[in-house]
Amino acid sequence: MRTAILQEIGKVSIIDVPKPSPEAGEALVKITTAGVCHTDLHVVMGEWMKLPTPRPLGHEGIGIVEELGPNSESDIEVGDRVILGLGGTLGYWCGTCEYCLSGKAMYCPERKPLFGIFSEYISVWAQSLVKIPDELSDTEVSLACGGLTAYRAIKKLKSLKIPSDKYIAIIGAAGGLGHYAVQIAKNFGYKIIGIDKGSEKLEIVKNLGADHAIDVNEAEKFVEKKLGGVQVSIVFAANISAYNLGIKLLRVGGTLIGVGIPPFDEGTISVTPFEVIIRDLQIIGSLTGTVEDMRELVQIAVEGKVKTHVGRTANLSEINEVFEEMKKGKFVGRAIITNLTK
Repeated sequence: MRTAILQEIGKVSIIDVPKPSPEAGEALVKITTAGVCHTDLHVVMGEWMKLPTPRPLGHEGIGIVEELGPNSESDIEVGDRVILGLGGTLGYWCGTCEYCLSGKAMYCPERKPLFGIFSEYISVWAQSLVKIPDELSDTEVSLACGGLTAYRAIKKLKSLKIPSDKYIAIIGAAGGLGHYAVQIAKNFGYKIIGIDKGSEKLEIVKNLGADHAIDVNEAEKFVEKKLGGVQVSIVFAANISAYNLGIKLLRVGGTLIGVGIPPFDEGTISVTPFEVIIRDLQIIGSLTGTVEDMRELVQIAVEGKVKTHVGRTANLSEINEVFEEMKKGKFVGRAIITNLTK
């Protein structure tokens, strides 16, 4: 079968490898569509950390279960159509530690990364799979990471007791994660200031349902004049300047939720302990979601309340072109691989 392998930093090759067989607890899935996440680009470019190579790539997929290994211990059956990915971090979790028991399996000390979906087949831990109905199109494949990560971040607003009629700022609102967040937050009842750069992206933000679509260069002035600051800024853009903007937009007692991860060489957020204390700021992170979150998100998507904006479709052989275009910002929304055999 064909698969994409990171041979060394910056170099991805398509090679032929043997078709895998499911081991104990696993399911063999024939991938029908794969999503290309910005995380994949970070891994390819070595922008977060230098991971060992060669290594398989891809962590968003939709496919059909072809075979089950022994002791799969899940409700998944051969022939089921499934979505897999769960934010790229959950190829396994223990289910018994304090994090798993508190609904935060993404922090389980025994969690295993899930990479290798840029392949015709993948064997994956069966309990990480979520069944999906025929009504959910293959083009919604990026719900597996981008959508799920955005969903978890918006759900945090409830745990923070942010009333649903409050304004929140979503920075990077037209991006791969942000465009999901606008739709999800709107579904939850929040008022949204969607922030991005350029008329094309702002038009997308407006069409997604944001109450205000504001250019990044005008955001600070607009928020100060209209609201005197927002209660929450959620940063999906993967750059430090977006984080610094998010902090500036907060009112006293405000919360910044960080989601996008900038390259390490961009440095750190510009906020002093004095400012955090005087303004009573809270800065928290949001990683990804759980299997239960994925089930909830699938239901919302089936109801038509969340849709993926696909900006690029490709064959597997075009993966390097997709990464290059992604790096240069040549398309808006998600990229998906619709043919894993070409």
